[in-house]
Amino acid sequence: MKKSDREVMEILEAFDTTGNAHSAAELAGVDPKTVRRYVAQRDAGRPVTGPGRRERITDPYGPKIEEWVERSHGSVRADVIHARLVDLGFTGTERSTRRAVAEAKKVWRAGRRRAYRPWIAEPGLWLQFDWGQGPKVPGPDGVLRQTWLFCAWLAFSRFRVVIPVWDLTLAGLVACLDQTLRTIGGVPSFLLTDNPKTVTIEHVAGVAVRHPDIVAAGRHYGTQVHTCVPYDPESKGGAEATVRIAKADLVPTSANLAGQYASFAQLEEACAGFCARVNARKHRESHRVPNEALVEERRRLHRLPQQPHTLALGVTRHVGVDQTIRFNSVRYSTPAGLVDAEVWVRVAGSELVIVANLDALPVTPEWAAGRCGLVEVARHQTSTPGSPRIDLAHYPDHPQEPGGGPRPPVVKPRTVAEETFLALGKGAKLWLVEASAVGASRIRAKMASAVELAALVGVSRVDHGLGVAAAAGRFGETDLAMIVDHHTVTGAVDRVIADDAFSVQPGTSAWAGFTTETAAPVQEVRNG
Repeated sequence: MKKSDREVMEILEAFDTTGNAHSAAELAGVDPKTVRRYVAQRDAGRPVTGPGRRERITDPYGPKIEEWVERSHGSVRADVIHARLVDLGFTGTERSTRRAVAEAKKVWRAGRRRAYRPWIAEPGLWLQFDWGQGPKVPGPDGVLRQTWLFCAWLAFSRFRVVIPVWDLTLAGLVACLDQTLRTIGGVPSFLLTDNPKTVTIEHVAGVAVRHPDIVAAGRHYGTQVHTCVPYDPESKGGAEATVRIAKADLVPTSANLAGQYASFAQLEEACAGFCARVNARKHRESHRVPNEALVEERRRLHRLPQQPHTLALGVTRHVGVDQTIRFNSVRYSTPAGLVDAEVWVRVAGSELVIVANLDALPVTPEWAAGRCGLVEVARHQTSTPGSPRIDLAHYPDHPQEPGGGPRPPVVKPRTVAEETFLALGKGAKLWLVEASAVGASRIRAKMASAVELAALVGVSRVDHGLGVAAAAGRFGETDLAMIVDHHTVTGAVDRVIADDAFSVQPGTSAWAGFTTETAAPVQEVRNG
């Protein structure tokens, strides 16, 4: 039976008084072996009231295990240590080795554990940003291309901005930063990011050497760009979490059941919807809505310069009345709403990128979808003089068909007679277009006759007859009346197709044997 703490203390006190196990056992009323056990535990420095640690088979090899854990900085595997212990004569199981290695690693990490302190963010101080791999989207040439997600995060308000881009160039980074700063309505004191080549050129003695262009961009906006410690994602956890959450919602996977994007504009709409959704709900850590917290943080942000930084955006070009710009004697089209505007043009690989400042436009185009600042508006494959690059999607209301042919004329009635005739329906409009195209005579008189006929037999019959007449090319004086009368009597309104089984065309079976040689049958001759 286990002794209580009081009984154990009485046993030890009796031994200290008598100095003999037998005498102490008689005073305490226990067995002498019990007295010797408690005294031995006390003299060995082990607790006398709790369970004692039994000797393990790995104890003789404990110093060697600790040495290997120390040399590997706590990363050595237990199976590797077990194989080495077997070479030293260890006869225990791998399970015993794993238990000993786990205890040694736990002791090693206890003295080297990294200290974490909650980041108490100050309003208007830090903006973190990072890149994430986005979905594949059809490019300007229709081929699927890889996209990237620029993800920014305000540390105080937890306000997130996600912008899709085609590449990771310095010009694209500056454009994304400008659009982000104009979205939040100010400039924070510091920008924190990783160490891409667009921000950090190299490291000298562990010190990051900044790219001169990104330093100039930071000076233009009145902020400083800082980078994290290499290979240490814990130093930028806010931006890492933003990238992870954005990719979980925007990149199609089997987990979110999202479909593929048909165009880059559709991906932009999805990113805008994601930002609107996450910024309007209460944040789990701060218990505040980011949109509401941003209003408070804007008071501490620096003023944003009116003109964006254009050092890395390329050269400027003027958009003409035909919605095109000229670069190296080649015309490239731009979306509607940029006529007489100044845009920036740069070459990225084999493509020409056109960027516009939406804040400088007198009227915001419909395709802007709430975006502001520097935005990539078009991207074309570079061409040679004499071969312009025109995107037909930039001219949705052009009178010419995409295939090059003219579009049907738009019917616009100007007199009462024209309005009355066109009010009959779609057949009347089709009849007018086709009759005008073939040069039919006395069109106005025939329109008046159609209106009079509609008053007699009904509008629907006449409208249908006009459609049939237009399809058949029947524009004579009495053609419409004959068609309406025929449909009224027979009721045949569908196209009649002759059945080949009842054709009067003579067949060609009679000619099957023509010029075909047929061998005569061989007669068998028998001798009498």
